[in-house]
Amino acid sequence: MHYGLHWLENKFVMMARQFDESDVKVRPPRSTRPRSKDRPSHADAITALVTTVDRGRTTCITDAGVIVTAMRARELGPKSVVVGDNVSIVGDASGTVGTLARIVSVQERKNSLTRTVDDDAKVERIIVANIDQLVIVVASANPEPRRGLIDRFLVSAFSEAITPIILVTKTDLNEPPIFLDEYKNLDIQVLTTHKGASLTQLHSLLAGKISVLVGHSGVGKSTLINALLPHAQRVIGEVNEVTGRGRHTSSSAIALPLSPHLKLSDGWIIDTPGIRAFGLAHIDPNRIIASFGDLKDVIAQCMPNCSHNEMNCALEQWSAPKGVINPKRQARIQSLRSLLDIKLD
Repeated sequence: MHYGLHWLENKFVMMARQFDESDVKVRPPRSTRPRSKDRPSHADAITALVTTVDRGRTTCITDAGVIVTAMRARELGPKSVVVGDNVSIVGDASGTVGTLARIVSVQERKNSLTRTVDDDAKVERIIVANIDQLVIVVASANPEPRRGLIDRFLVSAFSEAITPIILVTKTDLNEPPIFLDEYKNLDIQVLTTHKGASLTQLHSLLAGKISVLVGHSGVGKSTLINALLPHAQRVIGEVNEVTGRGRHTSSSAIALPLSPHLKLSDGWIIDTPGIRAFGLAHIDPNRIIASFGDLKDVIAQCMPNCSHNEMNCALEQWSAPKGVINPKRQARIQSLRSLLDIKLD
């Protein structure tokens, strides 16, 4: 029996209260129908290439050349979708303005270009996927090329079986640095160009391939794309005269067709935002060392468990034969050690 307080004749009186069914709280069911473990097969799904990812919306192009806007299906879970992915989409794939399809699966990637955002926390970020060629764009001047960043890109390329190409721009402003010739010994193609120069050789290298352009802001990636693809104009950035740094013109990666007919087989160029840092903390040290093919025979002479940062390391003798320092070899070793410091500290 439940008792409640009631005001009666200026006194509190204990009165008995009877409960009825209205006092019972009933929790509504979570779903009107039982959940099923069966998932749709999506037999009608079509394949498409991801060209941009922006604020929850993904732009894809189908094998038929139709541009479709899609969103990621909940069933994908936390798996990310990046530019270059081959995905399966369902729903309205007509490409009509205002329509929205769904990405229900991401096909297995053959490779990916990944960088570590924070070397201490080892937070990895996939930039693009399914790449044939990595075009490392550097400028002869304004801004000057950095050996360390080039080597980081090369390590990622070799680690993922991606063909690297070094492209030197603005050669009309300054001669390319001599150290770039060293990469030719690694069977890496080094091309040069400047404003108004012929791009026939580069265009032939890109034809039929998915190539991604990487480099510092201000090296001329957008200018290069505008010259290669008049049908896909990009905003051209400027370089700060005081700091020498470029203004970002691309906020996210975007895949652009080499052909105005949107044929997947004709080749694609993926433009990326200017990169100032490219961490390699996610790559095993042995894979980093293996990327320096010109030092392979030298490193084979090192003692077991050598950190390659010791006085008795075979690299020290190689860089200073008979006690005479070889500046080129020393610079090459320093580049390797700068990358290994992330892993060996």
